Amino acid sequence: MIVLGIDPGTARTGYGLVERQGSRLRALDFGCLETPATMELPQRLLMIEQGLATLIAEHRPDLVAVERLYFNRNAQTAFAVGQARGVVLMVAAQHGLGVAEFGPHEVKQAVTGYGRADKGQVQRMVQTLLSLDVLPRPDDAADGLAVAICAAHAQRAGVPA
Repeated sequence: MIVLGIDPGTARTGYGLVERQGSRLRALDFGCLETPATMELPQRLLMIEQGLATLIAEHRPDLVAVERLYFNRNAQTAFAVGQARGVVLMVAAQHGLGVAEFGPHEVKQAVTGYGRADKGQVQRMVQTLLSLDVLPRPDDAADGLAVAICAAHAQRAGVPA
């Protein structure tokens, strides 16, 4: 099973592709889809859509996992993340892929065993779980991998998407 994990954002959408074979996890690809701050929002969302479509065409995931929106004090940031998240859901639907959604605390719990782990702890555990030679950077990419790991564990445990 191949899972495409997404950490949505308009400036930087982190992604991670993880393959699960039995209990073994392997990173296939990870990185960020970045959009210029000088670009208008509709064009930025289109860039995210095109980047995701390319990743799906290249890797043919079985499932898309996306982080649920976490409301913080900055409503403008929450709206921007929500718009990027909507693009992720739309692209998954266009490609006939199931979607699994997880909150930030669920992802951290699945990867580190602690729902309030910091970014560095998540990066180090992602590196360990996927036997990566280097720490996955930037942290948005590590978060995309963490979301994919969370979904792969949930699917293995029989939790529906």
